[in-house]
This record gives sequence, C-alpha cells and structure tokens, in this order.
Amino acid sequence: MELVGRHIQSQIEGALEWARVVMIHGARQSGKTTLAKAIVKSRGGTYVSLDDEAQLELAKADPVSYLADQRHPLVVDEFQLAGDRLIRAVKQLVDAEQTPGRFLLAGSTNFLTVPNISESLAGRVQTFRLSPLSEAELAGTRPTEINSWFEGAPRISAVMPITRDEYLALLCRGGYPEVIGLDSSARRRWFRSYIETVVQRDIAALADIRRTAALPSLLQWTAGLTSSHVNLSDAARKLQVSRPVIASYFEWLQNVFLVHELSAWTRNLAPRPARRPKFHLTDSGLAASLLRVDPEALTTPTAAAAGPLLETFAVNEIERQLSASDRDIGLSHYRDSQGREIDLILEGPNGGVVAVEIKATRSPNSGQLQHLAWLRDKLDIAAPSSFRAGVLLHTGDQSGKIGDRLHLRPINSLWTA
Repeated sequence: MELVGRHIQSQIEGALEWARVVMIHGARQSGKTTLAKAIVKSRGGTYVSLDDEAQLELAKADPVSYLADQRHPLVVDEFQLAGDRLIRAVKQLVDAEQTPGRFLLAGSTNFLTVPNISESLAGRVQTFRLSPLSEAELAGTRPTEINSWFEGAPRISAVMPITRDEYLALLCRGGYPEVIGLDSSARRRWFRSYIETVVQRDIAALADIRRTAALPSLLQWTAGLTSSHVNLSDAARKLQVSRPVIASYFEWLQNVFLVHELSAWTRNLAPRPARRPKFHLTDSGLAASLLRVDPEALTTPTAAAAGPLLETFAVNEIERQLSASDRDIGLSHYRDSQGREIDLILEGPNGGVVAVEIKATRSPNSGQLQHLAWLRDKLDIAAPSSFRAGVLLHTGDQSGKIGDRLHLRPINSLWTA
C-alpha cells in the first residue's frame, strides 16, 4: 500500500525540537519503523534496529560507544531488546550533552513494564503511543467530530452513508498497515504469523515465560470478551493454568499493546457503581481473526460477536484519533448495579463529559439513549454544565439531535472531513 500520513507525526517532530529523548511505542507492525525512518531521514540522522542480531550484540557489548558513534538524531528501533544498560547509556549521554532531539527510540513493548529495564528516563523523555492506522488516516482526513461533541454542538453534515456490511468489512480488516488491501485468506495467515512472532519473540524473550502455548489461547479467549469485563479466574479454569500465572500473562498482552484497558468511570451518581475495567483488543481485525469470523459470518442474525466487535472498532477509532490530538481526554466506561451501562465516557481536563453509546443497528431510536439521558440529568444536578453531549453511534445514516444535548451519528462521521 502507498504511504499513509500519520496524524501524530507533527507532535513527534515538535517534541524533537525541545526534548532530549523522544520515544514511540506501540504494537508490532503498527507503523513505528516507517514513521521513525521518515522523520530521521528528513533530519539527516541514522536508523538502527536491534531486531538485527549483529546490531543487538554491538549495543549490548558497549552501549555508550555504540550510541555515541552514530550520526544523530539516532533512531534505535526495538530498543527494549538491549535492556537496562542501553537505557542507562542513553541517560548518561543526554545528561552530558543536553541537546534536544538526540535520540528517537521505538519499541513494541511498554518499556516502563519491562522487568530488565529499571531506568524510566523521567524528565528526559517524551513518549508517544502509535496505534495501527485509524480510518481517518486511511481516508486522509482531519476530522473534527469529537471536538464538536465537547463544544456541545455536534455538527450535522453530509456524511456519505455506508452499509452495515461495509462496516463489518472494515472491522474485520482492522488498521495494521500490512493487512490493508489483503484478501481475507492472506489476512488470516498474516494475523496467525503476527501472533506467533509477538508471543515467541517479544513476550517469551522479555518475560521468561515457559508455557507460551497458553498465551495465544488466552488472547483468543480475551477476543471473545472484547468490549466486556474479563474474569481471569474463569480464564485460569478454562486454560488449566493457575490464576497468578494467567494474571501475569494478561499483563503482558497489555504490555505489548494487544489488549488495552478501559477503566471504570466512578463518580458517585448511583449506588454501587461498578469499578471493574472493560478490555478491548487494540485492533478489531486481530480480534475477528482470533474468533475466526469474517464479514459474511457477522451478517447472520445469530452472530453474537458483531456487536462487541463493532464497539471495539469504534472505541479504537476514537482512541486512535485522541492519541494523535492535542486534547488531553480520558477514556472510560460506566456501569452500575442498576444495570445502566455506557460504552464510552470521554472526560476533558476541564471536567467536560461526553457519553457515547455504540450500536450495530441501522435504525436507532430514543430508547437507546435512555442511559445517556440519565447521566445528563444526574450531572446537571451534581456538576452543572459538565455534560456536553450524549452521542449514539450507529450503522445507519441518521444524523441529528434527538433531545437535550443528545445526538445520533453514523459511525463513519468519525472520519469524515
């Protein structure tokens, strides 16, 4: 596929102007290498990858000399493979010469969670998370839909409708650059190889995990619960592995960016709000592949996975857009003991709240907005003016206001220019 512009690139290049170290981390094959190479090429720097065994041995043998002898800015890809000595060498060099933009580190593991790395580079590093491609990036648009929600006036514009089948095709494809344009058979093979690489190379090497066979099974089990709560005790029983081991494995699935946590929003608006997080696979295409479903299978009335996968698809799109945005917006979900659930709560730094429901229906109705209306009314009493909008995203073409600060929007309005 042709090179797709990444929305986060301008922020990374801006950080290189003042931060001594800039770090890009995210899932393998999300486009970190392509982006890092493009940035360093424009600045006349050097790119090295520690996926290369020879480079890794050189970096481990004498990390200070290895880093100092390169032309800067220096990209070190998969830097976490060299462990703590490399990070300490980076610290030593940038403390000695406080030049901005000297190192651009890229890694497929959250380096703050790697056991053999104790140095955090606090105060020296600016970190960016790169996700797989968003639909907005693939469409070449700079959408303003989410901003309009916080302004309390979601826009109504001409959005070219797409069918429910087209939504299912998009979610089954996902956003990994390598799968764009592949047919379903090739995509399945790519995802299978991808999982083997992440499990056998990344997690096994860094976590000293011996029973690696349980990791793909745990990931597949988690895919079946995407957009839901995960009970690790159930997983331990099903996979016949102890709960502490399963808990450790599950943390590693998050550390390599295959699964992300959506924390519970816990303002005291109702008795006993749920405090358990929900989890989403970070790519709906990966989830669909693990569940062995394709768009045709998801169109059947009995396809229970269609709704959760569509929710994961929409949540991931929102998260990807926000991660490349200047807005500092937190994402969470809401659930309480009365059975009220809201798929996504967006909260800005000034306390502004947007609530989002995601439905697979093409015919949304006011009844599906009842939990958003309840939250609006509660916040109007508890924190006046904080509730900005409630939005029901759906697979139809209806777009409009359906009550006080309550709105209907097609899911593809998220990536419409």
